[in-house]
Amino acid sequence: MKATPAIRCLGLTKDYGKTRGVADLDLEVVAGEVFGFLGPNGAGKTTTIRLLMDFIRPTAGRAEVLGMDTFTESVEIRRRVGYLPGELSLYEGLTGKQLFAFFASIRGHVPLDHAMELCERLELDPSRPIGDLSKGNKQKVGLVQAFMHRPDLLILDEPTSGLDPLIQHEFHRMLADTAAEGRTVFLSSHVLSEVEHMANRVGIIRSGSLVAIEDVAALRSKAIRSLEFKFAGGVPAEDWSGIAGVVESHSIGNVAHFTVEGSVDPLLKAIARHEVVDVISHEPDLEETFLSYYSEPADG
Repeated sequence: MKATPAIRCLGLTKDYGKTRGVADLDLEVVAGEVFGFLGPNGAGKTTTIRLLMDFIRPTAGRAEVLGMDTFTESVEIRRRVGYLPGELSLYEGLTGKQLFAFFASIRGHVPLDHAMELCERLELDPSRPIGDLSKGNKQKVGLVQAFMHRPDLLILDEPTSGLDPLIQHEFHRMLADTAAEGRTVFLSSHVLSEVEHMANRVGIIRSGSLVAIEDVAALRSKAIRSLEFKFAGGVPAEDWSGIAGVVESHSIGNVAHFTVEGSVDPLLKAIARHEVVDVISHEPDLEETFLSYYSEPADG
C-alpha cells in the first residue's frame, strides 16, 4: 500500500487581484524525504506555504498535509507540523523558554527537554527576553519552536536568514537528524546551496508556476562542470572541436580548460589520446543549472 504523501497539492491556485500568487500547482512530497522548494524571491514559495498552513485560502484547487485537508483540519495540521515562517514575528515580551512553554502547551503538553537541547546546539540563551535578541538569535528561537516537538513534518521558509555560518552548519546537522528519523522536511529557499546537499528532490517555482521537479542526483548529472588538464606537451586547440557536451574550451600553452554540460565521457575519451600530467575538477555548478529554469520565458 502506497504511503500517504506528507504534502499533496491538487490544482492549487491563489489569485491576488491582477496578479497570481500560485497557478494550478500539482505537487506531492513523499513522507520521509527532504524536499527543496526553490525559486527567486516573489516566485510563489511563501504563498504556497501559507496555503498549506491555512493562513490564506485558495482561489481554486485544494491541498492536504499529512493526509489532512488544509481547510477542514487546519488546527490538527498546525499541531503536528513544525513551521518556521519567512517573516518571523514573536511575542517579544516573553523569554525564549516562556515562548517554548506556550507552544508546548498548545501542542499537547510536549516536554521542554528537547527544546533546551536545541538551545544548546544553537547557542541560544532561552532566559533572555525575545525583544532583547538580535535578528540571528530571534531566528534561532523560531527554529527551536519548529523542531522542539519532533514533528512529523517540518515546513521551513528561508530558515537560515540571519544565521552565522557556524550556526547554519548546526542547522544542517539538525536537518540530517530529522531525515535520519524518517520525518519529512519541506525546505523553501531562494539559495540553491542551502538545499542541494540536504534535499532528495527539488521543485522549482517561477512566477507562481511549478516549472520542474528533479532528483538532486539527476540535476548534478546535468550540471555544468569546469575541468582543467595539464599535458606533457602542447595540444592543438582543434583537437577539442566537436566534442559532445563541451560548451566551451580554450588552451594556454600545455594547459586546456573545459566547460562541460552533462556527461564528461566524450571529453575523457578525447583527452586519453594525449599524455596528461595533471587534472583539476571543479564542483559542478548547480546554480547555473537552476538559473536556466528561471531565465526561460514563462510560456517556454
